[in-house]
Amino acid sequence: MTNYEQLTPNPSTTVIDNASDPETQALATMIAQAADDRKADNIVLLKVGNVSYLADYFVIITGFSSTQVKAIAEAIEHQVAQTYNRLPLRTEGKREGNWVLQDFGEVIVHIFLPEEREFYNLEAFWGHAERLEFSSEEVTRL
Repeated sequence: MTNYEQLTPNPSTTVIDNASDPETQALATMIAQAADDRKADNIVLLKVGNVSYLADYFVIITGFSSTQVKAIAEAIEHQVAQTYNRLPLRTEGKREGNWVLQDFGEVIVHIFLPEEREFYNLEAFWGHAERLEFSSEEVTRL
């Protein structure tokens, strides 16, 4: 098991428009799979690199309790640490568990309770981004 204290965020990571980079999509897909393993619902990947400088992908996830939201965040952090030997650059909202944001540089993860996801409606706000639906078998373009 990885000792998280030994891993540090990489402050030299810069976000550039490489949304077509297969490694970046693989990271986003792996994050979605880690969430799916914790029974997350309505997992959506938005390819925002062509419409925003913030990241290449947003992964938007629903959990049904603050405990599940936190567990999904932990599972994602663990999987990224195991596979890429890195931690999020920033994490917000983990203590409250209503909306956890994890910033991995090229991929930003939003884990919501259903009410918060409906209220903020990031899919509509970023409606001009390419939307990829996640299924545990594959990611498909819409």
